Amino acid sequence: MTVRLTVLGNPGHRRVSLFAAAARAAGLPEPAVLPWLDVLHGRYELPPGTLLRIDSPGEDDAVDAYLRGGALGAGYAPTRVEGGAAWYAGMCAALRGLAGRPGVRLLGDPEEIAVMFDKRRTHRLLAAAGVPVPPALDGPPPGGWAELKERLAAAGMRRVFLKLVHGSSASGVVALEFGPRGQVQATTSAELAPEGLHNSLSVRRYRTEAQAAELVDRLAPDGLHVEQWVPKASQDGRAADLRVVVVAGRATHAVVRTSTRPMTNLHLGGARGDLALAREAAGPAWPRMLEAAERAAACFPNSPAVGVDVLPTAGWRQAAVGEVNAFGDLLPGLTGLPGGPAEGLDTYGAQIAALLHDGHHQEPARTTRTEPTR
Repeated sequence: MTVRLTVLGNPGHRRVSLFAAAARAAGLPEPAVLPWLDVLHGRYELPPGTLLRIDSPGEDDAVDAYLRGGALGAGYAPTRVEGGAAWYAGMCAALRGLAGRPGVRLLGDPEEIAVMFDKRRTHRLLAAAGVPVPPALDGPPPGGWAELKERLAAAGMRRVFLKLVHGSSASGVVALEFGPRGQVQATTSAELAPEGLHNSLSVRRYRTEAQAAELVDRLAPDGLHVEQWVPKASQDGRAADLRVVVVAGRATHAVVRTSTRPMTNLHLGGARGDLALAREAAGPAWPRMLEAAERAAACFPNSPAVGVDVLPTAGWRQAAVGEVNAFGDLLPGLTGLPGGPAEGLDTYGAQIAALLHDGHHQEPARTTRTEPTR
């Protein structure tokens, strides 16, 4: 039986193109593309028997405007940080509509995706499963700066990360620090502007309480998740963490992300580190780091692949899980871990191989080759 795939994605995006290349390399027909914008508008048909891969709605201005434009009104711009709650509600509604289509098999679970895009729910789920996570501020999301400051003081938390509950790609993330004499420093890629907050590729530091208060007061309406700032491991004098891709329950790919800033995201000036050096530094703790990623992924058993952010602590001896990303597999040029089930495959090739193995009960041919990890 021939596997015929359709991808829910944004036409022309590299996610769609890379997955299609992996399908062709495995001898499968070119996947059809179901545009996110068509799904959001409700103008699409899916024949019974459709095997539908769910990919990210991100990085498309028209999709973003549809999801967030109503919430931001005349002040809408693709760079705006706010509006995440509206984005989340629209995405979840669309995916639930897809799940209701008879005869359509989804590669991905809308309800699990909904949890992964809710940082508070993800944190609670992981903690309940015994997965190591950073301590978080108890109670409801803080309503603004005054409340946040009071609750952090009561909890004895002086260095924290503020994350938008439904945010992604470090949008709106703030690394917040309180000094011993009342100093405040907020490090973020969010740029304060008269009409709102804008994402910037330049990470900046705000050093006055008034600026920190304005940041928090503008972010709070979309909901904030507040975590203890866990000191990270380092590589070559730069803070380091790991993005681990887990496919079909196995940790298949890992990339070291390093930065001179608290956020290691590659689009914010982070750089890929040396995986061999990280494994050497971690020594016997390395398998436990991969295991932590697999345990986090196991909390989402109906998701074929997830990207898990693993935060090694100073010295590379322990680690916590920071986030689980529903669409965390975009790592161009990264091949599978040596000796692992996806050695020689990129993240999309690994998913195709797992799908074929699951559907045909045979070992897949490892055919998708990419350039070595940089």
